Amino acid sequence: MKKIEDLDLSLKLEKKEYKKRLKKLQFDILNIQQFLYQNKIGLIIVFEGMDAAGKGGAIKRLTCRLDPRGFVVHPISAPQPHENRYHYMHRFWRKLPQYGQIAIFDRSWYGRVLVERIEGFAKKEEWSRAYAEINQFEKLLTDDDYIIIKFWLHIDKNEQLERFKERETNPFKMWKLTEEDWRNRKKFDQYVEAANEMFEQTDTSNAPWVLIPGNDKLYARIKVLEEIIQHVEKEVQRRGKKIKSYTKK
Repeated sequence: MKKIEDLDLSLKLEKKEYKKRLKKLQFDILNIQQFLYQNKIGLIIVFEGMDAAGKGGAIKRLTCRLDPRGFVVHPISAPQPHENRYHYMHRFWRKLPQYGQIAIFDRSWYGRVLVERIEGFAKKEEWSRAYAEINQFEKLLTDDDYIIIKFWLHIDKNEQLERFKERETNPFKMWKLTEEDWRNRKKFDQYVEAANEMFEQTDTSNAPWVLIPGNDKLYARIKVLEEIIQHVEKEVQRRGKKIKSYTKK
């Protein structure tokens, strides 16, 4: 069983090696995008994790060489009042990609078993039921022409505090830090507990969780790209296909 406590948060990558590997991996991702488009296969990438764990930075490196017409990033926040009139999955169904497109979720339907559980926005019977609902939702998609991979980016408490302090003083990052972030930090251990149960209940072969050590941003960004490439190649092969090169490196 995957657990946060088993992560090696000391893993690092030198900047020179990072730059060398980043360029190749980004072209590999671009090649995958072209293949998915040609073969009408949708790709759904989910990012969850602690506040300031590097989700936005990872998404930026993932998308910077992609054709902008072929992907969309969905930053997910609390549901709007009108969205609360529907089943909680309704707003996510509306954001699913077309066949051949990529959808990246910066937070996702897993809020039901994370923030909604911890903050009491969902009753116990509601968030407990959500594990099975989510598994069914994801199985519906992967049984069709969709590939799903889910990331949990993790940092320890000390690293999170350092990043919060940087955001307080950096005018280009101040917007990222909110009172809610400080409030969530007080419940750090509760989020770890909820996340571990989430992995236990929803880590499936068709829609796996990948836990990423995030204390070193460079290591985390490279690891995310590598895991996407590996998972997509495996899923394409399972469909009896092989990714060919559409791009020049």
